[in-house]
This record gives sequence, structure tokens and C-alpha cells, in this order.
Amino acid sequence: MDVILTKDVDKIGLRGEVVSVARGYARNFLFPRKLAEEATPSRVAEIQKRDSNRARQEAKTAEQAESIAETLTKTVLRFEVKAGPTGSLFGSVTTTDIADEIWRTRKVRVDRRKIGIDNIKRIGNYTVPIDLFEGVRVEIKTLVAPEGGEMPSDEELEAMEAAERAEQEAAAPTAAEKVEYEYVDDAARVSPADAAMQGDSSPAQDEPTTPDEPEWRADAEAALNDRDA
Repeated sequence: MDVILTKDVDKIGLRGEVVSVARGYARNFLFPRKLAEEATPSRVAEIQKRDSNRARQEAKTAEQAESIAETLTKTVLRFEVKAGPTGSLFGSVTTTDIADEIWRTRKVRVDRRKIGIDNIKRIGNYTVPIDLFEGVRVEIKTLVAPEGGEMPSDEELEAMEAAERAEQEAAAPTAAEKVEYEYVDDAARVSPADAAMQGDSSPAQDEPTTPDEPEWRADAEAALNDRDA
């Protein structure tokens, strides 16, 4: 079914886009989390009209793009977001957020698809490249700071990132543990027949055993003698 995204969704699309997704995914995930709404004909028409108006406000010539680039070069974007003690964001700063902030602060429209950066997921200082027009690119300084706090120094940022890496490494299984997990998993998949071929001579519980030949031969001869008698 077609839906209109109300927020950026990784690997699906950007806010305001009309995308086609599985009906179950929309009803069980996107709609309950208010990440999308149903793409009714009237809402789609509104989106198309809005996009058309925005496109008219973007640079149409290299000269316009150069003028916009000069403005954005002097601009510093700042986002204050919730973050953990090691600097990881509770969420992310997306290209849509950056485009909206440029419009809010400078009243300049840029195509968010031409913003050349992945979603920002850590506090820090960033340089965001934007292709305004063919052959015209600008880099805009962007600060992502913790909500209600001061921007850490570069040394503090490096220490926070190192602390997060240490936490991730401590939580990850060691090489020896990985080998043990793989050994246990492989052992669980070995069949009794395979175990016997690998040197395990003990028979499986459900596998019938054959008595030694002297015992069953003596029993058979005794039975024949009793019949003849």
C-alpha cells in the first residue's frame, strides 16, 4: 500500500515522501508509531503541491547557487538533542532536519537529497556538503550538542567515542567464546551416525543392538534340538 512518511525512516524514505510498503508493515509498525499516514488522493495532491512550491524556491541557475553558497558558508547550524554519556544520540539528525533548519534560519531552500551526509548519530562538529547546483557545492558547519549542555571539546569528544568503543568491545564475545559457541552449536547438529563415523563407538539409545554371534548361535542350535526331540 502507499503511505506518506511523517518522519524519516531508515531504508524506507524521507519525511513527506509517498512510498509503497507492505500492508502489514504499515499497519503493525509505521502507523502505530506515527511514522506514516495513509496516502489518500487528497493528501498526495497536497504533498505534490508543496514539493512544487519548494522546488520553485531552490536555485535555478549557477549564479543563484553561488549567492546561496555565499550565505551558507557563513552559517553554522546547531542542533541540541538528547544523548547518552558516551555521546550517542537517542535518535539521529537527518538530512530532512538539516534542510528544515537551513530554511528556518536562512530562508533558503535546499533539496535534502543533495545533502551529502548520512544520519548523524553522535554529538560533535560536522561539515555537511550540499550540492546546490551543477558544479556548485557548499560545506556548512553543523554542531550537534547534548540537550541542555555545553558542546564538549574535541579531546572530550574523542574520549567519549573511545569509551563507547570500549563498551562495545567488552559486550562482544571474545574469539574463544565464539569458537565455543560454534563448537556447541555444531555438536548439537551431529547425528548418532556421524558421531560413530567420527570415532564415537557408543550406540544411540534408539539404535537396536545385535547380540554377539556365539550367543545367538547356541540359542538357535538348542531350539533345533528341542524340536527334533
